[in-house]
Amino acid sequence: DMILDLGGRLVWVQCKWATRAGEVVVVRCHSNRRTREGLVRRLYTPEEIDAFAGYCQELDRSFLMPIEQFRTYEIRLRLSAPRNNQRRGIHWADDFDFAATLGRNQGAVAQLGERRRGTPKATGSSPVGSITN
Repeated sequence: DMILDLGGRLVWVQCKWATRAGEVVVVRCHSNRRTREGLVRRLYTPEEIDAFAGYCQELDRSFLMPIEQFRTYEIRLRLSAPRNNQRRGIHWADDFDFAATLGRNQGAVAQLGERRRGTPKATGSSPVGSITN
C-alpha cells in the first residue's frame, strides 16, 4: 500500500485499519479471501512486506510496526499501563507511533492509490509536498 524511504532503504508497508478496544489499539494484520472451501485467512510474509501501518481514527494516530517483530494475525498496542501493572511482553503504542518512527528516518516516497478499475498506481504524497525530508 505504501513505500517508504527510511534512511536510504525502501520499505514496503501494508496499510491496515486499527480499532481501539479500551486502552489497546488492535491492528488485524492478515489477508482474507474466499475460495471454494470457504474463507481463507493468511499471514503476510517478510518476502511480501517489510512492515504494517495501522491508522486508528478514534485516536487520529498512525502506527508503524516491522513484520519481523509481529508474525501474528493481530497486533495489540497498549495506550496505558494495564491494571495488573504487567510490563513484560507489552507493545506500547508510543513505541510504534508513525510520526515518531518517521521522525527518526526519511519520509514517504510513494503511496499506492486506486484507479477506477481497482489496479494500483503509484502517486506522490497527498497533498503534494506534504512529506518533508
